[in-house]
Amino acid sequence: MSLAVAIQMDPIDAIDINGDSTFALALEAQTRGHGLYHYLPQDLSLREGRVIAKARALSVRREEGNHFTLGEAETLDLAGVDVVLMRQDPPFDMAYITATHILEHVHPDTLVVNDPVSVRNAPEKLFVTHFEGVMPETLISSSREEIMAFREKYKDIIVKPLYGNGGAGVFHIKPGDENLNSLLEMFTEMFREPVIAQRYLPEVRQGDKRIILVDGEPVGAINRVPAEGEARSNMHVGGRAERSDLTAREQEICKAIGPSLREQGLIFVGIDVIGDYMTEINVTSPTGIQEIDRYDDANLSALVWDAIEKRRASVAD
Repeated sequence: MSLAVAIQMDPIDAIDINGDSTFALALEAQTRGHGLYHYLPQDLSLREGRVIAKARALSVRREEGNHFTLGEAETLDLAGVDVVLMRQDPPFDMAYITATHILEHVHPDTLVVNDPVSVRNAPEKLFVTHFEGVMPETLISSSREEIMAFREKYKDIIVKPLYGNGGAGVFHIKPGDENLNSLLEMFTEMFREPVIAQRYLPEVRQGDKRIILVDGEPVGAINRVPAEGEARSNMHVGGRAERSDLTAREQEICKAIGPSLREQGLIFVGIDVIGDYMTEINVTSPTGIQEIDRYDDANLSALVWDAIEKRRASVAD
């Protein structure tokens, strides 16, 4: 099965080829004989009912400083390709949401991964609230009174933007910390949305685990241990990666969410688990493929493409 694949992503020249999951997916697609195109989110248009993109033919290779070649720009009708990978990084803002609305015009005849309707309806920190018993005590609110009451009850809390990403704006408010009022004032000036507060999980010192699910099934995991003095475990702020297997509790969490992910066309998903609790479900542009591959001697990109090809074949039938 040879497919025409359009990849909607950020500039490819700036990626880290040893860590970027989209690059790994592109390499695997190319190995399978699929034709690749690259375009930026701002190059996507809806013109007289047609979804088009100013795209370039793409080839990739694992060579530092020489990892891609782009062809001449052409107007690509996305109804004429087989698969669109929606892989630009958040923020999950109105530009991101608009892109899902536009891509909805071609899906599922052109298979968009992940399903744009489901992506739009599944912001990371809100989607997780639909699964009972899997997340720590959580408050989503704009009310200072409610946030203060939550802090009074749990003492040690995490406060973060509802639509933040990459660990940006995550604050650990310890008992006795006098900065919460100032923090909420700053959030009010920066964001119109509510904030999210969660009971602090001290287990984060042992790591924040990223688990990859493909078509609802867990296929690999990596543990990310925060640096000393840091509340966040994200790799770009000093988190350390460790090989990891799934615990019985993590398997239970995956079993609880897997059917819903499958039903909603969320083929490639990353979840974050601290201790016994899931804190986020990442459906926009999940990462972690290459790190898990290195530790497990695996090829998660192949599993993703197996699922995409299977889903694409069912649509074609």
